[in-house]
Amino acid sequence: MAAEKKPYTLVAGLGRSGMSIARFLNARGFHVVATDKDPLKRERGKGLEKEGIDTEIGFHRFETFENAEKIITSPGIPLDMEYFQRAREKGVPVTGELDLFSRYIKPPVIAVTGTNGKTTVTTMISQMLKASGLSVFTCGNIGIPMVDYFSEKKGTDWIVAEISSFQLDTAEFFRPDIAVLLNISEDHLNRYENFKAYQASKWRIFKNQTKNQIAVLNHTLIPELWEKNQIKSDIQCFCPESEKKLFKEGQKKCTVQTSQTNALIEKNKIIITGSDPEIIDISQTRLAGWHNRENLAAAVLAVRAAKGSVSKIETWIERFKGLSHRLEYAGMINNAACYNDSKATNCDAVIRALESFDQDIILIMGGQEKNTDFSCLGPLVKTRVKKLIAMGDSKSKIHDVLADFTDFAFARSMGHAVETAAESAEKGTIILFSPGCASFDMYKDYAHRGEDFMDQVKQLEQRVA
Repeated sequence: MAAEKKPYTLVAGLGRSGMSIARFLNARGFHVVATDKDPLKRERGKGLEKEGIDTEIGFHRFETFENAEKIITSPGIPLDMEYFQRAREKGVPVTGELDLFSRYIKPPVIAVTGTNGKTTVTTMISQMLKASGLSVFTCGNIGIPMVDYFSEKKGTDWIVAEISSFQLDTAEFFRPDIAVLLNISEDHLNRYENFKAYQASKWRIFKNQTKNQIAVLNHTLIPELWEKNQIKSDIQCFCPESEKKLFKEGQKKCTVQTSQTNALIEKNKIIITGSDPEIIDISQTRLAGWHNRENLAAAVLAVRAAKGSVSKIETWIERFKGLSHRLEYAGMINNAACYNDSKATNCDAVIRALESFDQDIILIMGGQEKNTDFSCLGPLVKTRVKKLIAMGDSKSKIHDVLADFTDFAFARSMGHAVETAAESAEKGTIILFSPGCASFDMYKDYAHRGEDFMDQVKQLEQRVA
């Protein structure tokens, strides 16, 4: 077998990042063995074998894991997999892309994590820096493996990376120059033992930072978590101006020293406090929802720390339309505006979507749930949702928890859900698809699901017209 040749580094999982990691290591002279138990990855394996990389596809062997010098795993593979456990018992370290990336990287790094808003803020920071005339490589959980940076032929001023909790779980040495933690709410409880374990994973982004580096934080995370996590870096916060007093009181209670540079958010501006105060005009933003003002504030703090231009930031804010599948306008049915929020895969994201609209809402939810407690949606569903339509594997659980708060209906498919929503729609109503669940019961990913919603709205819009 391939893995009987020693020594070797084992790459577990041949998704996009696994393929990039295997090729990256092979190009640097490492003996690499790549394994994936999915037989559909055999064609990828054949491609790697042509490049001199040994593969084991369609199965796993304990010997392959136990005899490796090091294992580099893809973030999607649970770390409690029995093959990893056996390898650790033999003293084999299991690590991930972040530590590999840290070993070789030279440009400064901005890393963004949080339960919701990671991709949006990563995109905001990257585009703001580019608008300021800086060169940027954007990577990570956003869809581009971090080690792909090393195939770039040109220099880069900044690397901006979206970082998931799964990536942070295997990070021991990763140390971003600017680390952004947007929020923490319950998610992925099918992967973590409990919410505390998930929280601890997110806080690892600050683990190795020094006093010369910067931590950007949501003010709601103070003071308890700051005290527990002993952040050494310069802490900058974003906070609604209306909560400034509570924020300052929280600062005084903290055992860690916080910065005087913070971002206070108002409806039409972001006020940067401290020794170099500035006001950022956001009155022309096209983004709906208070959460997007928080996203802008977090991005502004990171970009200012990276020496971006405030005037360029304001010009960019006027032009930015937002990302697909995140409160994306989908069309009109019976004078009701439809919005695609397919990226909302947890309850906190649904709450943010519901808070973005004042009108009566017809809410479409459902999909593959992750041991989710839907009860937190009850108060908003009661006051803002005139009808809730549930679909997918989780529809019965959603019914049991939320049916008493509003008019309720089941849907067999996305098309049926959109048609059911249209039957109750009238002028001023919002039809909101914000599923609060993963997509894998019916779709390959959230984008595939969102595209189906957009298509169904368009088709019904044309039929109605």
